[in-house]
Amino acid sequence: MTPKYFNQYCLNLLVTYCKFNPMLKQSTNNIMLVWPASFGFNAETAQNNAFQDKSAEQTDTLTKARKEFDQFNVLLRRNGVKTIVIKDEESPAMPDAVFPNNWVSFHPNGHVVLYPIFAKNRRKEKRQQILDQINETFAITKITDLSHHETKAHFLEGTGSMIFDHINRKAYACISPRTDQVLFEKTCNQLDYEPISFQSEDESGQAIYHTNVMMALGTGYVVICLESLPNQDDREKLLTHFLNSGLETIEISHEQMNEFAGNMLEVLGTNDEELIICSQRAYDCLSPTQIARLSQYGRLVAAAVPTIESVGGGSVRCMMAEIFLPIK
Repeated sequence: MTPKYFNQYCLNLLVTYCKFNPMLKQSTNNIMLVWPASFGFNAETAQNNAFQDKSAEQTDTLTKARKEFDQFNVLLRRNGVKTIVIKDEESPAMPDAVFPNNWVSFHPNGHVVLYPIFAKNRRKEKRQQILDQINETFAITKITDLSHHETKAHFLEGTGSMIFDHINRKAYACISPRTDQVLFEKTCNQLDYEPISFQSEDESGQAIYHTNVMMALGTGYVVICLESLPNQDDREKLLTHFLNSGLETIEISHEQMNEFAGNMLEVLGTNDEELIICSQRAYDCLSPTQIARLSQYGRLVAAAVPTIESVGGGSVRCMMAEIFLPIK
């Protein structure tokens, strides 16, 4: 057996094992979405989110964002993804509530973590009513609230800041004003993940605000903009971790990262089919070779969310909060 086929054989065994061990699944069939009641340009987050475009905001921005959200939800459900839609409150206005993965994560052992958020006007998104609604279907046994770190300006914005490799129990984070290294390492220790941090910058030298715009990780693969890592040691460190974890590295360019090609998420559809969810904008910038390589690991499903991307500075991965909690 050649090394290539042996590696694929080992990966198939790992994937089969993970399907019968919920603690080791990389992806889930259950997704929480938050319907945008008051979506719009957020000046507070724009301080360090270079993906936001104030000029893209129009008088019908909210209407367009709601339509894009509704179509995205329908697309997910049509492909067998189970979504729980939370109705956002119109007052007080929460312009970024459509991106819930920044403030909460739901884990297979019933553990829920609430995270410290950089923008003060986003902290209102953390609502007990949402957890109560989730708890109607899923078992929440423990809640860890890290919000008190906001008073010390130490931030860690959920799965925007951290990319979890659930199978290998590793977590990746590019350090930025939204991702405090010490807090990242402490949180990983609490969750029993190995913390792996690095620096990532855009073409102008500004720190990438969230790890999940330059990197996505699924079962057997990682999509990453290695061009954004100014430190060669960081590149070599990450490539070694990927290799040791059995992950194929699929590189994207700075230009593709700017089109949200790094903002993908693997989820499970009908009959646990692996789906790779991305935006239409991201899909359109991928090369045929990149699409072919990704398609070996899952079926690509593209959603058009141009208003949410341009005005909000986040794409489809940011819109999905994965629910790994046990079902009651």
